[in-house]
Amino acid sequence: MDIVLLVKSILIITIFALSLGIAAYETYFERVIAAFIQDRVGPDRAGPFGLLQPLADGGKLFFKEDFVPTMADKWLFILGPSISMFTALMTSVVIPFGDTFSIKGQLIDVQGMDVNIGILWVFGVVSLGVYGILVGGWASNNKYSLFGAIRAASQNISYELAMGISLLAVILVSESLSIRDIVTRQHGINWNVFHQPLGFMLFMTCALAECNRTPFDLPESENELVAGYHTEYGSMKLGLYLFSEYINMFISSAVIASLYFGGFNYPGMDFMHEFLVKNTGSVLGHNLATTIGIIIFFLKTFFFIFVFIWIRWTLPRFKYDQLMNLAWKWMLPLSVANLIIEAAAELTPMPFLASWVGLVILALGYVIFRPLFFKKNLKQNLQ
Repeated sequence: MDIVLLVKSILIITIFALSLGIAAYETYFERVIAAFIQDRVGPDRAGPFGLLQPLADGGKLFFKEDFVPTMADKWLFILGPSISMFTALMTSVVIPFGDTFSIKGQLIDVQGMDVNIGILWVFGVVSLGVYGILVGGWASNNKYSLFGAIRAASQNISYELAMGISLLAVILVSESLSIRDIVTRQHGINWNVFHQPLGFMLFMTCALAECNRTPFDLPESENELVAGYHTEYGSMKLGLYLFSEYINMFISSAVIASLYFGGFNYPGMDFMHEFLVKNTGSVLGHNLATTIGIIIFFLKTFFFIFVFIWIRWTLPRFKYDQLMNLAWKWMLPLSVANLIIEAAAELTPMPFLASWVGLVILALGYVIFRPLFFKKNLKQNLQ
């Protein structure tokens, strides 16, 4: 068997297993961080420091009674969480976790598949995930489940527009749809976040909404919808939905790290590579440098996972009208303005400086004209 095919097959299986493992332990770290924020004791019973808590949770879900509501569509009821889980896992294969490993004279990317339209792959597959929610909500034959599924669909559609437009600015800067090319162009500390600070903030906010994380967890609003599209689910079907949410959070964090924070790039990486090659040999030194890049990538990813969890336990949930107003009246116009600024900046001799000048002009325009719009809206409300 071809060595590249063998290594890639092992790598894809490893990526799937790693995604599941990280998703499982995200639940543990969410409990620990929530306990710290709320000044209480977190999980500390299952194993040392509660480290076996994810296994206990998985065992509990696995051995719970698996039932289908009497009036539900059985096969669609099973298909819903399966779609969500499948689409969440499929996005992980195009994420570049590291540079390349040298194996038997061949350089092999630390990536399941290097697709030249990797960004479109991620957002296309992620968009399909909402079908799992819609199918599950409709098949449950429960009005609360259906309302939650419709909310999830409308929320995803609303925020995917702003997310996609903010991403176009990154594509303009990087001149590629390949995630690996985008990461490679951020060599050293030439990260896109310095070119696209507004785009990063928009993308981060939209990622929170796409993952249905607080303050955007309207599809699961307990005081209105019992548990949303989860209402009729239990056992491992519920576990698949929950796992897919945590996998999406991991993938979103990895995509943010790749698109805006250089992925596996870090300051001084060329010096580190030369130092390791000089002291340990070309092959071993190159592989050690790649390993350091992988560690840096996961540190960035785990930082954004922490931010996701931190935001959940800090901010209150939006009302539905606030959610839609934020998407259509703020996120979408800002993402379009950001794209126009970046497109104009790319036509200048100094695009980095021009993009920052454009953002300053945008901020000044907001400060100057906001009182006028505020007074107009106030008069309309008083009438």
